[in-house]
Amino acid sequence: MKSKKGQTINKPLSNTSKENTTSMPKNLVIVESPTKAKTISKFLGPDFNIQSSFGHLRDLPADKMGVDTKKDFKPTYVVAEKNEKHVEKLKTAAKGANMIYFATDEDREGEAISWHLIQILKTPESKIKRIAFHEITKPAILEAIKNPRKIDMNLVNAQQARRILDRLVGYELSPFLWRKVARGLSAGRVQSVAVRLIVEREREIEKFKSEKYWTISALLTDSNPTPFEAELIEIDGKKIEKIQKHKLFAGEYSTKRTTIKDEKQAKKIVKDLDKSDFLVENIDKKETKRNPLPPFTTARVQQEAARRLGFSSKQTMMIAQQLYEGMKVASEGNVGLITYMRTDSVNLSTKFLNDANDYVKQELGPKYLPKNSNIYKTKSKVAQEAHEAIRPTEASRTPDSIKDSLNPNQFKLYNLIWRRAVASQMAPAIIDQTGIDIKAKQYLFRATGSTIKFDGYLKIYRNTGEDKILPEVKQAEKLKAKEIKPEEHATTPPPRYAEASLIRALEEFEIGRPSTYASIMSTIQARNYAEKNEDKRFAPTDIGALVNDVLVKHFPEIVDIQFTAEMEDDLDKIADGKKEWIPILNQFYNPFHKNLNIKYKEVKKKDIVNEKTDEVCEKCKKPMVIKTGRFGKFLACTGFPDCKNTKQINEKGDIVKEPKPEKTDEKCEKCGQPMVIKSGKFGKFLACSGYPDCKNTKPLEGNLDIKCPECGGNVVQRRTKRGKVFYGCSSYPKCHFVLWSKPNGKKCPKCKSLMVEGPKDKAVCSNKECKSKK
Repeated sequence: MKSKKGQTINKPLSNTSKENTTSMPKNLVIVESPTKAKTISKFLGPDFNIQSSFGHLRDLPADKMGVDTKKDFKPTYVVAEKNEKHVEKLKTAAKGANMIYFATDEDREGEAISWHLIQILKTPESKIKRIAFHEITKPAILEAIKNPRKIDMNLVNAQQARRILDRLVGYELSPFLWRKVARGLSAGRVQSVAVRLIVEREREIEKFKSEKYWTISALLTDSNPTPFEAELIEIDGKKIEKIQKHKLFAGEYSTKRTTIKDEKQAKKIVKDLDKSDFLVENIDKKETKRNPLPPFTTARVQQEAARRLGFSSKQTMMIAQQLYEGMKVASEGNVGLITYMRTDSVNLSTKFLNDANDYVKQELGPKYLPKNSNIYKTKSKVAQEAHEAIRPTEASRTPDSIKDSLNPNQFKLYNLIWRRAVASQMAPAIIDQTGIDIKAKQYLFRATGSTIKFDGYLKIYRNTGEDKILPEVKQAEKLKAKEIKPEEHATTPPPRYAEASLIRALEEFEIGRPSTYASIMSTIQARNYAEKNEDKRFAPTDIGALVNDVLVKHFPEIVDIQFTAEMEDDLDKIADGKKEWIPILNQFYNPFHKNLNIKYKEVKKKDIVNEKTDEVCEKCKKPMVIKTGRFGKFLACTGFPDCKNTKQINEKGDIVKEPKPEKTDEKCEKCGQPMVIKSGKFGKFLACSGYPDCKNTKPLEGNLDIKCPECGGNVVQRRTKRGKVFYGCSSYPKCHFVLWSKPNGKKCPKCKSLMVEGPKDKAVCSNKECKSKK
């Protein structure tokens, strides 16, 4: 088709009429996502039709195991109903193509997607061209087109082996947990190890015995009126700091304390120091270099984004995917901003090294460059050096230059990645470190400080914390004590895992891989095995701890760190072509399945979930026991199912007295009896007073006095089954209007949607396509 100016227009295949099939593009390129397709379409001419598979089109069936364990674990793959339209579109596009380029991601998952596409499309081998690239830029895409390769079946088999392993564990072990613990539970090969780490850490915290101790500091001045602080470190030549190492389930933990054990001893020292002379005994100055950190791997970017930006690992990976696949940047159109975000490597391309060198030299000056490019060695034994670290596609594309094209979170993550990558190619920072020893009688104090002599890479990638600058003092100089401060402390237990530290632990033990960390964090919370506290740190739930104990006792290999790490190593060897995948599956499955059959006979549910108590059921006089369900512990009558009496208990196991139901004027629409207000796990709700004959319940709606913008009803506060608050229309189910943030009743000045409460007490538009803030 010709435009008015005579230029050829390459229309998407789906819009091409039958009459135009002769002018269809000669080559088909298939990628996973529409965004990626849109970005790549900029770089290829009219001979290429870019289409998206929308991720995996085939997978194991959802309603059965789909693995024949008696026939070499032959998998049965099916196309989900929701994907059929994508399959038909790709089949139509493939019919008229001379060549089909499979341009999915370069990892195992991407290789498997390409292999599945070939099976679905029944592509002749002569038409297959597999291309891979680390970044979505024109040079990278054109280079990949020039250098196609064959499908790497080692990578495909490694992905199949992982998928089948996870399916075997999930489909065979989960029903065991349903029957022996509680319905709705599940087990996973890698997630179970993560839960074990959380549970073991919680028990280490519970067992930890805190010790009190005291420190003493002196606020000193010289001729300079600004005081500086020095800590007491020795008494009579003996160091007062004591370091104790604690052996943990995973690693080691050290606590520091002093030998000053009580207030009486601390006050005696303070009194002894009263009106004493404080003399400078020694001044130690040294210059040190602080080298830049390597560019990001997947694990490290998740950890730093959690620490610096407060992002969850899932959020980090979602935003990184957007930056990789392409963002619409002013004057450039859709461009890939970072390299592939699932990687173990810290390697950087020669092009980027040169680009970063040019940027630093031009913008900051030659003194900020090292003599030679900084080359980093990947510590992980399974990392592929041919892959690259996560870096910006262009060193010259600074965060500020594209800030207006990104949303706030995209900008924050791009800024972090850009700064880390460019800083990795800069000169070390030079730090002046100073230590001053001050003697008063038999007591030795020390003041430490540091100043940045040359900021080097810290110019663009600064760590948190400020310099502590000490005054210039002389040997034997007499100082004045402005204040002597005794302070009480207590040793603290090892901290609970946050997402960043849990990912670091999994990485150190080589459990899971870059592509799995985010899903592990999400899964253990979605299945109610762990929850985050106010500090965003993981604590195990009652059911999480119980499931962990069952697995540790009866299926130790599933939650064993070494065993799981060795399995990951075997999967890596399959990917490298060093091992066959079927023998690895046999090696795992046969003993696992045999043990599972034994445990079905041996393990009794009452021995796992029932804890004896002295409580007697007031309804039938039978003993009550503590049971653990999906949502925690509760008291239940042993007369079940004849007696269904249950009681809430608190963390200490004490019975929580249920308040008397509050009467209301509302009538039950099912039986006509009065509705009453009761309290449950997620707060108050309306229930029929005719219970148990009538079991009608309704949410206790909090009317916000705001009209529903869709039907004119009232917007009310409600809760999901898991207790999460949301705001919906009182006319539900006739009206499906819903918001997850609280509306304030005002309307957006731009699009007239309801405004809702946003971060930092700011009101934002509830319409995601509208960026209005107030």
